[in-house]
Amino acid sequence: MENQKTSRRNFLNKSTKIIGGAVAAGGLASCSKEKTENASVGDAFNINSNQKFEWRCVTTWPPNFPVLGEAVVNMAKDLEVMSSGRLKIKVYGGGELVPAMECFDAVTQGAVQMAHGAAYYWAGKLPSAVFFATIPFGMTAQQINAWLLHGGGMELWQELYHKFDLEPFPSGNTGVQMGGWFNKEINSIEDIKGLKMRIPGMGGDVFAKAGGAPISIAGGELYTNLERGVIDATEWIGPYHDYLMGFHKIAKYYYYPGWHEPGSNLELMVNKKAYDGLPPDLQEMIKAVSLKYNLWVLTEFEAKNNFYMQKILAESDVELRKFPDEVLKNLKKFADERVAEITASDPFAQRVYESFSKFKKDIIQWGETSDQAIMPYL
Repeated sequence: MENQKTSRRNFLNKSTKIIGGAVAAGGLASCSKEKTENASVGDAFNINSNQKFEWRCVTTWPPNFPVLGEAVVNMAKDLEVMSSGRLKIKVYGGGELVPAMECFDAVTQGAVQMAHGAAYYWAGKLPSAVFFATIPFGMTAQQINAWLLHGGGMELWQELYHKFDLEPFPSGNTGVQMGGWFNKEINSIEDIKGLKMRIPGMGGDVFAKAGGAPISIAGGELYTNLERGVIDATEWIGPYHDYLMGFHKIAKYYYYPGWHEPGSNLELMVNKKAYDGLPPDLQEMIKAVSLKYNLWVLTEFEAKNNFYMQKILAESDVELRKFPDEVLKNLKKFADERVAEITASDPFAQRVYESFSKFKKDIIQWGETSDQAIMPYL
């Protein structure tokens, strides 16, 4: 293990020096207004077609991971086509170039120019980062996109990431996830006590407050651990990925909704120095492509989850269950306690949450008179 850690450090240190001279590194001023305002129209059309950029993008997703990994590969292809070959990006799955959970460090240090993942993975470094991905009982995909792009969230996200020489872009969303696979009925909050469940992040913190035992297990080990009773329950993503994992073959109950991740925003983060080294047209291409896949990922999940939910119910004896209201209300109480703990210890997290919660309150009121009002009649 020590040799592996040393190798990783050497890779990051060497790459930082190499990339500084060989590749025009770039931080994404993506949804940032200042980049667009400062770049003149003349600069945008004064293009050196012989100037080419070769970047590397790492991800937190396994190689060829359905939807998420596919989206990053397609993003790179689109950028190469749009730029007429001036911007080429080599994509690496988690562990192929750097370990999945070291993507943030690789980009901020300039070892690679770009990464795709989710901001809550960096909560250990940046407690406020969770609000730019998802929190239990947070906002849906549509709501968090509205907050980021039109409600002040993007400016806060940029302020946070700029301190680490990063430019963030929203680049995908899973939508509302499922609540998980259980081999025990959940009829009251008492049924969670002592329950061993694979549920990471802030959702795991809330689950622990309810008396459960959250466990971190690699995706490749989940099926075996659930089948053998090492764990009593697991959450993953939604029907499409859950079907591919085969959970419907070994679990009795499939619970909803995914209270722990109601709308998981995914991110494209770019080294800011690398981004600043790009001409304005390539900068705008990155911004446009990230927003394209922000929509593509969400709609792909919606379409696939719809289809695979029907397959799960048709091909198995699994019972689809909704968490009882009493359980959800208690989990919400514990989630509020956890948010209070995070914001009390981090002034910036407090600022972010004030913006997040105010926008959420207002948009929920709007939703009651729009989406929710029409749903019973569709």
